Amino acid sequence: MWVRRCVIAPAIVLLAFVWLPMTAWLVVVVAGVVAWALPGRVRILRVIFMAGLYLLWDALALVWMLGLWVISGFGWKVNSPWFQRQHYALAGTMLRSLFRAAKWTLRLDIDTEQWDVDAVAVGRPLIVVSRHAGPGDSFIIVESLINRFQREPAIVLKDTLQWDPAVDVLLNRVPTRFVAPRRSRKRGAPGGALSIASMASELEAEDALLIFPEGANATPGRRAKRIAQLRAAGREALAERAESMPHVMPPHPGGVLAAIEACPEAAVMVVAHTGLERLSTVADVWRELPVDKKITLKGWTALPEEIPAGRDAREAWLYDWWERVDDWIDDHQPEPLEPRRVRAGRGTHAGGGEHG
Repeated sequence: MWVRRCVIAPAIVLLAFVWLPMTAWLVVVVAGVVAWALPGRVRILRVIFMAGLYLLWDALALVWMLGLWVISGFGWKVNSPWFQRQHYALAGTMLRSLFRAAKWTLRLDIDTEQWDVDAVAVGRPLIVVSRHAGPGDSFIIVESLINRFQREPAIVLKDTLQWDPAVDVLLNRVPTRFVAPRRSRKRGAPGGALSIASMASELEAEDALLIFPEGANATPGRRAKRIAQLRAAGREALAERAESMPHVMPPHPGGVLAAIEACPEAAVMVVAHTGLERLSTVADVWRELPVDKKITLKGWTALPEEIPAGRDAREAWLYDWWERVDDWIDDHQPEPLEPRRVRAGRGTHAGGGEHG
């Protein structure tokens, strides 16, 4: 933490406001204008503009949060409800500005019209369970939760994301759990499911807990490894169901089920999205620039009375939802990648109506 806060964070501010001369920022601005105006791919100009913008975005957020820390009594009240609301407002403003620039420079079209939290979950806590594929999908979901639905999201993320200074400071001041792999977890530190249950138990009516049960961006290699792990654990039935879902990885049920148990009054929203699948590595992002993509989000909501009782039944219920997510992705591919598979042996889709 001391390296992140005392070395990396000040370095970001210095790099943005002191070390980079004005001519460098002029290059960033010109690169953005030219990348937008000229036809063709012009990858390097888009990269220069977005890298410069992200650097400035990180630095402004750090300066803003330093100000909040000072007026909170040098951190004395920084975790109080009022200051938490100010940090959510900051997150909403920064994400909105970042996506506006990304839409302009990368020609992104983000469609969230098929995801309507307010249709069914007004006045109750929400557990958002999303697939994980491509860079920035967590940012897109958080931006919608804050700016569109006026929710205050609690988030479960990989601990390595704390190496981004603004993410580190901001998310350590709002309800967040950074989960480390078991092999690198400190002795005695709670696992992911316990951390999620702790956050879920504190959810209030306008809060939302965001979970990515796949644990990492879906890739063919990770998917195959996860299926092999299910087989090694004797979960042959789940492994077969996972094999019938080519677009997603089998979900880890522990965190989702722990959240439902800890907050039984919460609605559960399952989120699918498509448009970022091909952007798994830096090479993928470089190849696809300019992105020129439409990212579409779809949400389904299960009310508490529609969620079955018992761990085994809830685990099967989560797989039912994941099959629905996989079917929806198959029907909303930007370009046909593979012929649709015939999925033998599938049971009835997840219970409840198609809300939201």
